[in-house]
Amino acid sequence: MSESRLPFKEMCAKFDVTPRTLRYYEYIELLTPEKEGRSRFYTPREVARLTLILRGRRFGFSLEEIRQWLEIYEQEGTEAQMQAWQEMADRQLLALKTQRTELDATIAELAALRDQVSDDPG
Repeated sequence: MSESRLPFKEMCAKFDVTPRTLRYYEYIELLTPEKEGRSRFYTPREVARLTLILRGRRFGFSLEEIRQWLEIYEQEGTEAQMQAWQEMADRQLLALKTQRTELDATIAELAALRDQVSDDPG
């Protein structure tokens, strides 16, 4: 076995993901580990892909958006992928800012109602 490949269990531990998550990412073809019998081994390419997948999830991207973005690299290369990333990031930043505005308004409304009840306990 090559030193640069991680077995399934080590991949789960390295990224703190469940076996179910890793198998699901394989099922939807985000990851394609090497297989030897029933064992799965993850190459540096798969490690890099999982890093990007988890980062994308943290930023709020759907798995389908991430899959399409990863596919751009495979079909069109780095430059096209980076352009797509910039467009995706712009859309997500706008969505997150909108959510923050809505959340700030909800917090202010809840605080005002709480204060109103505190002022008038009757």
